[in-house]
Amino acid sequence: MRSPDGSGVSREAHAPFCERLGVRFPRPTCPLFHVLKNGCRVESLQLGHVRKLELALAIYLVVAWRLAHLTRLGRILPELPASAVFEQTEWQAAWLLAEKPPPRKMPTLREVIRRIAMLGGFLARKGDGEPGVKTLWQGYTRLSSFVRGVEQMRSIHAL
Repeated sequence: MRSPDGSGVSREAHAPFCERLGVRFPRPTCPLFHVLKNGCRVESLQLGHVRKLELALAIYLVVAWRLAHLTRLGRILPELPASAVFEQTEWQAAWLLAEKPPPRKMPTLREVIRRIAMLGGFLARKGDGEPGVKTLWQGYTRLSSFVRGVEQMRSIHAL
């Protein structure tokens, strides 16, 4: 039986999980399931042992929360300065990975989220709307790897 949101999991199955995390959302289902399934693709892990799955979920839940939070903030407060959510290195790296010069003034949260999602395959065409968690996850994966590399280079004084 499909749930009202089409995820295949009933509201009753979502509720205890969200309550245990202390997460409350106005919609009937917990968006963390959507992010874990569609953005992080947890189902494809196939780890084999419960302990390994628990450890992976502990990390993925933090990532899923961040992605859900970014997606929601980007839609509710799109004009928020990017510095409220991202480090300067992070938002500048989003432009550098796209081979564009970083903007001189602080970009908005919406601009940074769209730029990160574009790294993950979001096309940002006129009628496309806002990016989803899948492209945001894929772009954020590229961005975080790049930022870690830059920080490592700085730590050994190579930059």
